[in-house]
Amino acid sequence: MRLAPQPSAQPLRLLVLLLLATAVPSSPVISTGCPDRCVCDDQLVVQCAGQHLTTFPVNLPLATRQLIISNNRIAELPPLALNYLSDLVYLDCSNNSLTEISESTFGNLRKLAYLDLSFNTLTRIEDRTFGPLASLVMLRMTDNPGLSEIHPDAFGENAALQVLDVSRNNLTVFNITSLIALPAVRSVGLSGNPWSCECDNEDLSLWVHLEDEGQTVCGSPADTQGRRLGEVGIQLRTLCHQTLGSWDYLFFVVIGFVIFAAGTVSAWVMGVIMVLYERYIKKKDEQLEMDDEEESIETGRAASTRSGHDNGNLKTSHTV
Repeated sequence: MRLAPQPSAQPLRLLVLLLLATAVPSSPVISTGCPDRCVCDDQLVVQCAGQHLTTFPVNLPLATRQLIISNNRIAELPPLALNYLSDLVYLDCSNNSLTEISESTFGNLRKLAYLDLSFNTLTRIEDRTFGPLASLVMLRMTDNPGLSEIHPDAFGENAALQVLDVSRNNLTVFNITSLIALPAVRSVGLSGNPWSCECDNEDLSLWVHLEDEGQTVCGSPADTQGRRLGEVGIQLRTLCHQTLGSWDYLFFVVIGFVIFAAGTVSAWVMGVIMVLYERYIKKKDEQLEMDDEEESIETGRAASTRSGHDNGNLKTSHTV
């Protein structure tokens, strides 16, 4: 018996793809074309620098590997548009108007190796901002005049990071504990910030001293302004571990008060116990004295009765 010929699967696949293409609206970033005012080449590089853009470019080729949007006025990096570019390895966003980078901005850019956020208006970096960037090798974040805070764990998950530049921002304190623990880090740019040369930056100053970073200077307090941060590292270690801080003094005050209160209460309790004990002893002595007196009286009475009885017997015998 001959089997009936099976229908070919290829026309079915083409039909399904055609239906999907007509039924699902195309995303502005899923495109094989090139954004307006940008130049795209066959090396998957999209060049949009200096085009007076105010928004992130649309119609980006899905396979884009390098995206350059520097020297524009872009105020936001839309997470949805960026995360479609999963093959992106190079992103230059320098000299724009970015004020904030959210935790989801780089959520799907696991291949990104180079990121430039310099010359923007960033103010702070949260702990999960760069977490998804597992392949990040170089991060430039210089010349953000309002950038005053970087979370201590902001780079804790970037194991491939080799170069970090946060020069010429407004940083005064920078906890580098998690950063210098990364195995690949070899260069950290810190110059041009108004660093606080106090105990909060002890670890930073000691690290700078070891790395011999000569252009990283103190911005405060007044007596250290202009001095190299590395020069005060050893002094800070000596100073910070000899003097007591406000919390230390507060601790001693609280402990002193507790000890004083405990001593006062203990003395009062002991005094009360002693008074009660003395009263008890005194009362017991008085009771014993009263018992002795009663016993003496009873003894005297018994003796008197016995003497009277003897005298009566004697008189009776004389009469007889």
